[in-house]
Amino acid sequence: MDIILILLIIFIPIVAQIGIKSAYSTNSRIENDLKITGKDVARKILDKNGLQNIDIVCINGELTDHYDPRKKRVSLSTNIYNGTSVSAAAVAAHEVGHAIQDKKGYFYLRLRSFLVPIVNIASHISTIFIFIGFAIEALDIVNIGIYLLLVGLLFQLITLPVEFNASSRAKVQLKECGLLSDENTSGTNSVLNAAALTYVAGFLAQALQIFRLILISRDNK
Repeated sequence: MDIILILLIIFIPIVAQIGIKSAYSTNSRIENDLKITGKDVARKILDKNGLQNIDIVCINGELTDHYDPRKKRVSLSTNIYNGTSVSAAAVAAHEVGHAIQDKKGYFYLRLRSFLVPIVNIASHISTIFIFIGFAIEALDIVNIGIYLLLVGLLFQLITLPVEFNASSRAKVQLKECGLLSDENTSGTNSVLNAAALTYVAGFLAQALQIFRLILISRDNK
């Protein structure tokens, strides 16, 4: 049983990453209809939604794109910022979807932002509690670590509607702004859906890890 759980914990995120990289790579070779960059896609959608105050910046890395609700900033990786592909348009629109959520006060985005500092602390000290607990055979300490991990699992659960909603908004905005033709719809959906599934995979892997720790803890009673 333990081996099966370990394999699932390892391979579920790997499969999800393969899926997003495959979808991203395939559609990176296809130009979007207007042949405009991800930056321009983001700017058009932001301006259409009255978000002229949101900055767009270029950052290093691949698929490191994100929206920061505190700084009111959309950060796009180099290939997305400068790229004119279907992938670039899809990813840029997705991140702008978060900015629109922020403007509209989307509940799950606000809740996730509120939990960020709590989760950061919990994730840092949970491993310490679990390691010390097993080392000195103090299951009460192990359980504290598991409870702290559950905070992180809750955060990942809340992240799911945030990401799926942002992708839904991206599809609508691309259509309304005339940035998505019927020919590019399939590729856009492929990129956005694969990206969202990486969060599902992360949630499942974390849930299985917690389940495994609970089983180990019970076996040591």
